[in-house]
Amino acid sequence: MAEILKSACPLNCWDSCGFHVTVENDKIIKVEGDPSHPITKGKICGRGRMLETRTNSPERLLHPLKKVNGEFKPITWNQALDEIAFNLKEIKDLYGSTAVLHSHDYANNGILKNLDQRFFNGYGGVTEIYGSLCWGAGIEAQKWDFGDAYGHAPDDVLASKNIVVWGRNVARTNMHFYEKLLEARKNGANIIVIDPLFNATAKIADKYISVKPGMDGILAAGIMKEVLRLGLEDREFIKLHTQGFHDVEKLVDSLTIEKISEMTEVSIENIQMLAKVFADRPTSTYMGLGLQRYKNGGNTIRLIDALVAVSGNIGIHGGGANYANLQVGQSFDIGNLTLSGRKTSHRQFSIMKQAEEVLAAVNPEIKMIIVTCGNPLTQLPDSSVVEKAFSSISTLVVVDQFMTDTARLADYILPTTTSFEEEDLYYSSMYHHYVNYGPKLVPAPGEAKSDLWIWTQLAERLGFGDDFTFSRNQWLEMTLQSLADKGITLDTLKERKTLELPVKPIPWSDFQFKTPSGKFEFTATYKGELTLAVPDESKWSNPELAQDFPYNLLTIHPLRSNHSQHYHLFPKAPQLKVEVAENIAADKQLKDGDLVRVWNKRGEVRGSLSILPKAHPNTINIDEGIWKQFGGSVNSLTSSRESDNGLGSTLYDCLVNLEKIT
Repeated sequence: MAEILKSACPLNCWDSCGFHVTVENDKIIKVEGDPSHPITKGKICGRGRMLETRTNSPERLLHPLKKVNGEFKPITWNQALDEIAFNLKEIKDLYGSTAVLHSHDYANNGILKNLDQRFFNGYGGVTEIYGSLCWGAGIEAQKWDFGDAYGHAPDDVLASKNIVVWGRNVARTNMHFYEKLLEARKNGANIIVIDPLFNATAKIADKYISVKPGMDGILAAGIMKEVLRLGLEDREFIKLHTQGFHDVEKLVDSLTIEKISEMTEVSIENIQMLAKVFADRPTSTYMGLGLQRYKNGGNTIRLIDALVAVSGNIGIHGGGANYANLQVGQSFDIGNLTLSGRKTSHRQFSIMKQAEEVLAAVNPEIKMIIVTCGNPLTQLPDSSVVEKAFSSISTLVVVDQFMTDTARLADYILPTTTSFEEEDLYYSSMYHHYVNYGPKLVPAPGEAKSDLWIWTQLAERLGFGDDFTFSRNQWLEMTLQSLADKGITLDTLKERKTLELPVKPIPWSDFQFKTPSGKFEFTATYKGELTLAVPDESKWSNPELAQDFPYNLLTIHPLRSNHSQHYHLFPKAPQLKVEVAENIAADKQLKDGDLVRVWNKRGEVRGSLSILPKAHPNTINIDEGIWKQFGGSVNSLTSSRESDNGLGSTLYDCLVNLEKIT
């Protein structure tokens, strides 16, 4: 008999939705939205619905696999774990524990996924990755400005007179905020979208501003220049609660408004209009993650933060420089899970440059890579170098549910469970501040095991099994320990399925910032001043490169897949689509459906052309995450350089050329 059970979405996404999951005969039948969830209210996206297909797919890996003479052979769990544990012990004895690299991302945001850190710390400490392909430059930027990256509660946007959605297509990536925008607009709010692409969010805007990719920070400086020229700044906030304002005045004086308009390809009239919008408080600003995927990415977010501060929109209802909301994740006792004090050795590689770091590593060299929660061969930049690096080491272990591009290179593949086959807690540090409970709903197929089971088994074989002698309930209770006095316990969460976390709905309303000075820092203590930086790959910084490769390539989040996770599950095999601005199609006499080649000095991809109406001139988009078998990865074109503050990627800082294939 079919039963509808409550669960939650595990995908690393803005919305962290509540689910109603239909289960019959130990099988997931359907995934729908939970109407009682306080934020998502019964609406979910296609990526969430596809978790049913993901769980039931006949392509699931069902047994541990070992590569023998170039082919994968099924082996027992005991053999796989014994051999991997033996290799780990031998590597540690001969070379030290940092000869092992743990390569991971955030494909699943379950809290207990952090137990991989506990395992590697118990092992002695490995080479870890730092930074983020996704949002790292912006997080670091807001830490310099505010002391942390906090966002306003979802309902606060309804208090905004003006809403600026800057580089964030919420219709595709944050559908419940899109619903809030529609409600705010109905209530009379003025919505402005700033983006190189005329997207679905731009269609509901009162005004759409097209900006040259990577020049958003320069645009923010231009708007500040106009705010100051018109005397619209919030002098009281600046005087009492900020540091370094004179540096901002000097900075915006260094360029004329005409030069800013030329560089951003935004008209002076629109820059002047935006200055009045920001000064017409309360104005809220919602930034996307693509803004900071450039060499100048951290500075870009800092300039937008500065604009929000200068215009007096910090710490007020209906305002905010909304980029992330780390106070959500800070509610949990993740430190209890990870045992960071146990490691005796430590080394770090940048997530962006981990392939180059692997190839260059000495004292010790990398002898083993263990991949969890990621598909680096598809998702890391400069993927030809990634393939070379991951093929060069002695042992590659991949924990996954499917035969991804990365798994195909592995020596061992360990099949893991989906979220419906294990119990965990889920939350998002990007939008709302609720934690969701996800129970185990069905048994795992074949011999698939949870990550926690795998770490527990390996820890026992390596002599620190006592660190994992806890039930799943005990792990979850450990995580919620600090919330007990606020009425948030595991029993309560299991009963209600969703609970509101005790975070500030209007961050910085007391004007007590977490910076060294205790103030909003235009000039960051120990970090430096704002600059008018531009992307590495642009006509302003590299005119010769821009002459050979005249088009800006964006690689935005796909509509139907969470990064690279779902492409192989589509009913019809996906094809790489090259979306181009109208001027490119006209200049090259191209039409929809033409087969084209896109290339630069790092690599090339081929795909079918689609013309993007109203996209910024000389802009191309190819959705990220497409597997090699479907024409990807677009990351054969992208650079592994780091952002200006070292913690973000430069995936969008990418110039290419294009031609028709005849």
